[in-house]
Amino acid sequence: MSSILLQASGTVVMDSTAISGQAKGISLLELLFKGGFFMIPILLLSFLAVYLFIERWLTIKKASRIDSDFMSNIRSYMLSGNLNSAEALCKSQNTPIARMIGKGIQRIGKPLSAINASIENVGKLELYKLEKRLAVLATIAGAAPMIGFLGTVTGMIRAFYNIAKAGSTVDPGILAGGIYEALITTAAGLTVGILAYIGYNFLVTMIDRVVHTMEATSVEFIDLLQEPA
Repeated sequence: MSSILLQASGTVVMDSTAISGQAKGISLLELLFKGGFFMIPILLLSFLAVYLFIERWLTIKKASRIDSDFMSNIRSYMLSGNLNSAEALCKSQNTPIARMIGKGIQRIGKPLSAINASIENVGKLELYKLEKRLAVLATIAGAAPMIGFLGTVTGMIRAFYNIAKAGSTVDPGILAGGIYEALITTAAGLTVGILAYIGYNFLVTMIDRVVHTMEATSVEFIDLLQEPA
């Protein structure tokens, strides 16, 4: 009797070891491939999201750089009447702020409202450049989870179809395998969507900071024009 129990317990231990070995043996890449066709668009969206985030981050970071002495040098040139040097300084700085101030310097001599309007127009163009392609990243944040859910629904349909075909000889492994493969697309889609959403909001926050600096600099320039000579 004891030998039978030992054999049974040994069989259970061997089976559990084999199962855990199989569970640990599957790699992340193999798991992703089990998601089926819908993993292809999700992976493509993930690569696109990474590219857009890095490209926009570099662009916005470059736009936010400005020489700390920029406005003080502009003030010195303008108070001394050296507008050519002020305009040359703006052209040497490849930033939205420098282009806004440069446009304002070019309009000196016209009414203050016209100068302010020119600066605002340049600011709108620069803001459009900064926000370029952000809508695509926001679309990925919403589309990736939806594609994942669609993959899960179609996977569940296939799983239950196979169960219906099996009839009375239903193997629980068929249902479990179909469900976990279907849920892979949901997990992948949610992961891509969450990361894209976080990246989108991070970039929007960076743009807001740049816009705040642009507005503050333009106000400082307008105040400079109204100072007595």
